[in-house]
Amino acid sequence: MPGTNLTRAEAVERATVVTPSTYEVWLDLSVDSTERFGSTTVIRFQATPGASTFVDLVDGEISSATLNGEPVDVSAYADSRLPISGLREQNELRIEGTCAYSRSGEGLHRFVDPVDERVYLYTQFEVPDARRVFATFEQPDLKAEFTFHVTAPAHWAVVSNSPTPAPEDTAPGVATWHFAPTKRMSTYITALVAGEYAEVRDVYVGQHDEIPLGIFCRQSLREHLDADDIFEITKQGFAFFEGKFQMGYPFGKYDQLFVPEYNMGAMENAGCVTFRDEMIFRSRQTVSAYESRANTILHEMAHMWFGDLVTMKWWDDLWLNESFAEFAATYALVNGDTRFPDAWTTFTAARKNWAYRQDQLPSTHPIAADNYDLHAVEANFDGITYAKGASSLKQLVAWVGEDDFFTGLRAYFAKHAYGNTTLEDLLVELEAASGRELGSWAKEWLQTSGVNTLRPSFELDADGAYSSFAIEQSAIEAFPTIRRHRIAVGLYDEVDGRLQRTERLELDVEGERTEVPQLVGRPQPALLLLNDDDLTYAKIRLDERSSATLIESIATIADPLARALCWGSAWDMTRDGELSADAFVSLVLSGVGSETDLTAVGSLLRQGGTAVHLYAHPDARPELAARWESGVLALLQAAEPGGDHQLALARAYASASSDPQQVRSLLDGALPGLAVDADLRWTLTIALARLGAADEAAIAAELEADPTISGQEHAAAARTIRPDAQAKAEAWRLVTQDPSVPNETRRSIAGAFQVPGQADVLDPFVDQYLQMAETIIEEQGVWIGQVALIHLFPLANPSVETLEKVDAWLAGTQAGAASRRYVLEGRDDLARALHAQGVLSR
Repeated sequence: MPGTNLTRAEAVERATVVTPSTYEVWLDLSVDSTERFGSTTVIRFQATPGASTFVDLVDGEISSATLNGEPVDVSAYADSRLPISGLREQNELRIEGTCAYSRSGEGLHRFVDPVDERVYLYTQFEVPDARRVFATFEQPDLKAEFTFHVTAPAHWAVVSNSPTPAPEDTAPGVATWHFAPTKRMSTYITALVAGEYAEVRDVYVGQHDEIPLGIFCRQSLREHLDADDIFEITKQGFAFFEGKFQMGYPFGKYDQLFVPEYNMGAMENAGCVTFRDEMIFRSRQTVSAYESRANTILHEMAHMWFGDLVTMKWWDDLWLNESFAEFAATYALVNGDTRFPDAWTTFTAARKNWAYRQDQLPSTHPIAADNYDLHAVEANFDGITYAKGASSLKQLVAWVGEDDFFTGLRAYFAKHAYGNTTLEDLLVELEAASGRELGSWAKEWLQTSGVNTLRPSFELDADGAYSSFAIEQSAIEAFPTIRRHRIAVGLYDEVDGRLQRTERLELDVEGERTEVPQLVGRPQPALLLLNDDDLTYAKIRLDERSSATLIESIATIADPLARALCWGSAWDMTRDGELSADAFVSLVLSGVGSETDLTAVGSLLRQGGTAVHLYAHPDARPELAARWESGVLALLQAAEPGGDHQLALARAYASASSDPQQVRSLLDGALPGLAVDADLRWTLTIALARLGAADEAAIAAELEADPTISGQEHAAAARTIRPDAQAKAEAWRLVTQDPSVPNETRRSIAGAFQVPGQADVLDPFVDQYLQMAETIIEEQGVWIGQVALIHLFPLANPSVETLEKVDAWLAGTQAGAASRRYVLEGRDDLARALHAQGVLSR
């Protein structure tokens, strides 16, 4: 039974039968129901005469359906499909009924703000969820024009892909918005946002046209909306992309809507971009949060051309959408006159480490993945699709040259506007622009899995100069591809008390060993850095002297990108068991206080905690945990009052602390300069709950002071994190058994469940996890199942016994591929931890 799944083969077959031209959709949001809404769809399409196919609709209650004026047997509606047969060359299908509001963030999500009881709706359709709102041919290559008619309370804001028209009154307090037809687009980038949203407007005046701009958020967040900052990066993005692509923005107006309980970071709906409303900052944030938001804004904007204007034919080329947007956003931050010119450092410190971890899991896959059905697609929104793909594109730009890369892109956009493509279509234009053959590059980088490791191999003469030098490249046995890399090699020595790059050379690395004669005769530097400037995607290793320099002097490396590469190498070596947890913690404590990149600061503080709790030998862990806690506290107390480091270190100390009295002193405002606002109060309260020092009454008091949805989510996490069997049992029930729990609340609970140091209270849930994993995706769906399987994996019980139980489950399970994947990934994290601890060989 297909359920809500759709295979690639079925999509290919359907595309040979039907070609839709227009959708007309009537949605009635004025009905007196919090569960369902009215939905009527008319699809006009061409078809092979006499053929049959099916239309998609999830959780629909169909009252009537006609094809070319003749009734369709709605009793045949099953597995989210309505069969239709006897097709003509020109057809009109009309389906009337109701669809269900969502609490899971899929389809049309309905939210009531606990602050003021205002109602907010928004759609989220990627990958296959437009069919939860109206009847569709739900696949990206069946593009059409869409005309929406929305009936809703007259005082609401109603926003879609086309400009919002003046509403027509249809009943007392009720109006209908008749939107103009959209440009030709895929179903998954259509959108509707409706409710009592606050709105701010502006306009971008560019070289091609004026673009009306809108920002929307909940009324209760309006006081926190920094619209000027969002409009500034939006205008900078349009100026950069329209200039670089030499093509105007294709969808008229551009609204950005910040919505509650959102599953993703954002979504590139054409002209109607949605963002999680945590990006409207109600509490003080470090600069890294603003940089991350700017990156997300530019990521979604890049999709307007790459993804919306030109769209992949099937989800095999999902990576083309996401990798390009990931690359283009960072490239635009650096080159587009923004206030974040060091964005490649942030990419290296955060996003690329995400990719390296994902690529070393047993579930790794090629960038151009084999997405044979929708379930496979939904599992592949990961670090490979986004960050490894973007890294590969950065390598491609270095390979073909920036000018030729963008010349090829411009030809690609012009040739395929409003159409669908495959990877081959892009390569054709890049080859024509650059004169390079790219098929072999694509095979090496896009169609194979795994990450290479680069390390120096050399000999020194009696004077300490290189008498020979080569770069060795390796790959693991399971994924043995040896790739071509364009890299830089940096030589660093002390200059005026700082480690400065004194020489740089750029070269191609090919094969298992590449000789570098240019370095022969050069004195060995204090630090030799492979892949300087981070041009390629590869793990790097340092020689013995460079490692010693790193441990002693990482804080003195002048260039933030070079530091990020060194930090990344040290963390990777720790995860691989080549650098002890003790050494990594010492390294972080010596350098994080002076690290200027705040994204790196946040990442390092999280990694330091992970090294203590997962990678340290159990016998050594208590002493290392105490050193980590005291070291972070000392850095916090020494940090500049009111500065970003102080806030980042306060958050880290909350996670590291074993001292309720010290946490309470921070909560009471004892540290000069530290603003204990709503979010930091919850961070510290959750720390107290973790230590068993905040009971239900204390949590309820905090919630009474902050009765927002954010407060409710934090309170749910605080209740869960307590070292209490009853609290854990209730949290388990909410995450795995109660479908009414809102998606973001579910994530908050699940994320607070597995806590280092709570192995005894969590021990019964090892077996429960494996029982749950058999069926949760089939019973609760991909989103709920994913949250449960990732966050509830028994990583707080890192023992050989736990590993053996997981292995036994994997050997005998009948669970589907997605469930197996998430358990297998958790198993790899567990085995890696045991290896790093020295209690298990890999």
